[in-house]
Amino acid sequence: MPHALNWFEIPVTDFARAQRFYEAVLGIHIEPLVMGPMTMGMLGTDHESVGGAIVYGEGGVPAQNGTLVYLNGGDDLAPMLARAVAAGGTVVVPKTEIGNNFGYFAHFVDTEGNKVGLHSVA
Repeated sequence: MPHALNWFEIPVTDFARAQRFYEAVLGIHIEPLVMGPMTMGMLGTDHESVGGAIVYGEGGVPAQNGTLVYLNGGDDLAPMLARAVAAGGTVVVPKTEIGNNFGYFAHFVDTEGNKVGLHSVA
């Protein structure tokens, strides 16, 4: 099995607000995709890697506890973390070295109230 993780969904209460936030943080365009009663916005479209989406729909409740999703912060997560703050997010754990050459991590709370992690090699 190449990856333990296959797919993730970040619940949102205001799709347009979350779309603007994640577009700013990730530097991508998110196209809304209506699937029945849900609206999804893909955070990546590479079918060979782990994928995920922001999701608006019944039962989706943003949270700061429970499962924590880490987004790829690239070579250095600091610029992405700065964009999260500029877009309305809050840093709850600043860029922190993990040790043992595992890189760095940080946590932020998005505009919807989700705690999300970032990981980078430097």
